[in-house]
Amino acid sequence: MTVFYLLRTGQQSMRIGFTVGRVLGGAVDRNRMRRRLREAVRRQWPENKFGVDVVINPKKSLLAADFADLMQQVAAAFAAIEKFAGQQKNA
Repeated sequence: MTVFYLLRTGQQSMRIGFTVGRVLGGAVDRNRMRRRLREAVRRQWPENKFGVDVVINPKKSLLAADFADLMQQVAAAFAAIEKFAGQQKNA
């Protein structure tokens, strides 16, 4: 999956969106991808508050991926975003 993020100044809440286009499959497959992503994000939600807009763009392989692997990828993405946000705060 690809994760895009943008730091928002003066905000202390993170917003997350998902882009799951038709090219990834039919409605059933796309909705399943969204549900899996939402649950992984819910379980890995960071404790630190920082104002960031995040967009997650999954790949078709998300349907066959193990949920534990998906959670690791989401956690790694949040860690990278948190590191970036922390550097921007200190600068």
